[in-house]
Amino acid sequence: MPRNASITFTPVGNTDLYTPSVQRPVRVRARTLPVDTHFEPHRHPWAQLAYCATGIVQVTASPNDAKAEEVTYIVPPSRAVWIAPGALHAVNVREAAELRTLYLDASTTPQGWQGCRVIVVSPLLRELIHALDAPMTAPREALLAALVQDEITHADTQSLGVPLPHLQTGDKRLRALCEAVLRAPAERATLAGWAADIGASERTMARLFRDELGTSYQRWRQQAVLAHALPLLARGTPVSEVAAASGYASDSAFSAMFKAAMGHSPSRFAASVRGQ
Repeated sequence: MPRNASITFTPVGNTDLYTPSVQRPVRVRARTLPVDTHFEPHRHPWAQLAYCATGIVQVTASPNDAKAEEVTYIVPPSRAVWIAPGALHAVNVREAAELRTLYLDASTTPQGWQGCRVIVVSPLLRELIHALDAPMTAPREALLAALVQDEITHADTQSLGVPLPHLQTGDKRLRALCEAVLRAPAERATLAGWAADIGASERTMARLFRDELGTSYQRWRQQAVLAHALPLLARGTPVSEVAAASGYASDSAFSAMFKAAMGHSPSRFAASVRGQ
């Protein structure tokens, strides 16, 4: 996760007041963050759930496995990203956000959760997070913490991550193609077109997507399009413009893809980001 010299990083700050423990396994840290806040890459021994009451954040995480790919997650208010204990991660605020960070003791990690993932935030989980951010007695905190853990464990997961080949060990052609798509998803319609740009065959690039990223180009591109579209919609960009910028020939085709992926229409999503 290399640093960009043009970015001014915000220190994570003192986490001592929020450090979870077996006795207090779930702690909440609430912050109001302006757009373009960039938290420096860091890691900690506890798990983290990054959730926005409003706004959008981008979380880029590198698993503990040195050979695993880096993944970028776009987190709107209806979703949250689980960051595994020890994972190196950085947080960038794409749209001004009311960030609610849950720090969870490593002992609470659900069985089988080895890496980072996006979960759907249920209405109950949303209210529990809000409730934990208020003064309370120790018995009430213990009850709310237990409910939070149960809701996280049983939450639906969603593919909102955009994996990239490992910077040092991944295929350079695949990384170049992925970065080109992320910069301008509407520029080429097919994998063949993108592959030609970097001097490789469509068959070779399709194999690299499967071998290195564990997905097809089509599925990967959909996640890249969502990562591109969510911040645009949050800023109030008309759906027609977002559809065109995402490479869709019609508003209806883009809206159908978006609703299938996110569970609601682009316009409803934009309203939710603004807290409406």
